[in-house]
Amino acid sequence: MNDSVTQPAGDAPVPDARSPAPALRARLLRSVSVVLAGGGTAGHVEPAMAVADALVALDPQARITALGTPRGLETRLVPERGYHLELITPVPLPRKPSGDLARLPPRIVRAVRESRAVLDDVDADVLIGFGGYVALPAYLAARGTRRRRGVPVVIHEANASAGLANRVGVRTAKRVLSAVPDCGLRDAEVVGVPVREAIAGLDRRALRASARAHFGFAEDAPVLLVFGGSQGAASINRAVAAAAGELAAAGVAVLHAYGAKNRLDLRTPDPADPPYVALPYLDRMELAYAAADLAICRSGAMTVAEVSAVGLPAVYVPLPIGNGEQRLNALPVVNAGGGMLVADADLTPSFVAEQVAGLLTDPQRLATMTVAAAQVGRPDAARQVASVALDVARVARDGQRAKKGRVALDVARAARRVRDRQADGQPMGGGRP
Repeated sequence: MNDSVTQPAGDAPVPDARSPAPALRARLLRSVSVVLAGGGTAGHVEPAMAVADALVALDPQARITALGTPRGLETRLVPERGYHLELITPVPLPRKPSGDLARLPPRIVRAVRESRAVLDDVDADVLIGFGGYVALPAYLAARGTRRRRGVPVVIHEANASAGLANRVGVRTAKRVLSAVPDCGLRDAEVVGVPVREAIAGLDRRALRASARAHFGFAEDAPVLLVFGGSQGAASINRAVAAAAGELAAAGVAVLHAYGAKNRLDLRTPDPADPPYVALPYLDRMELAYAAADLAICRSGAMTVAEVSAVGLPAVYVPLPIGNGEQRLNALPVVNAGGGMLVADADLTPSFVAEQVAGLLTDPQRLATMTVAAAQVGRPDAARQVASVALDVARVARDGQRAKKGRVALDVARAARRVRDRQADGQPMGGGRP
């Protein structure tokens, strides 16, 4: 082993190696680079965007890059929020054996290669994954890039039962965060589901009067909010619409988002009836939450997070497909007394007319449920996830500084030996005398 140091050419001085090289110094001094992997559905994109907003609030110089696919909602939602989007090959994970399984390995290889290129190009300090089609290749890519051994990973699981992507990613993650306890991921820290600031900071009581005026509701009328996610829910639509007469007779006003692809068949209202406001889509959900006393909705992770974050009691109707995760999502709120859980098949017009109308006309019970829902809600989840990610990025940077500092110290010692030998008049050849 030749541990000698070659003398610089000519009379050039031996460089001062006590500090990192200029390229490294520039990298360590630049702003933090965060990559968010949460594309596909609104349930993955919305938490990612909420965390992006929280990251910028905590560190205005942070550089945010979102990973997505050409077929996901992120192609619209991410640019609308003002963040940079990089697209990779989608890797849909089939729930059942099919021909898609044969096409999966080459898709994964391609998506991992594309994800790794993005991590390199933006010089990522940390990857935050939210599960889904985008997260799996991103987790695999983060294990090693061209520039260094790997990018640290923070995982957030929004559902009560973790999906495949996060179950794979947890093996190498630095920190694991979840919406609820016992999600199936080891060492998960419960923080809730990140929601956007317009929801997290909503004061329903302060906004109530203006929200009701916006939709045309009386200030003292009980108001039922009905929605089924971004696409609506046909079974919820049918049950509530069929009970419109009984709700009106009980003095209940209704705000119903039925979905752009659906139809809503309503009776002709009596002029004296409270308003039944039916819209294909609600673009101001914060006003809808503020105007309502009770909601009927699905129990996707994002829906439960928003509804409980604003302290709105709800009748949760889990989607009757999948692995039962929607039922699990609602259980913490329901068990705390902030909501009711009703199977899709049991949400009938008679249930709405009797149980829902009865609840809306019982102010004391509604008030108790409102308090319980608010206690379960976690409006600060986005900030917590962002804070954890920045901490992980800083620890990684500190480790790089320490490593480079040790290398610089070794170089400085070698340079000092060179100078000492020069001062003693010793030859600067290859071996030791």
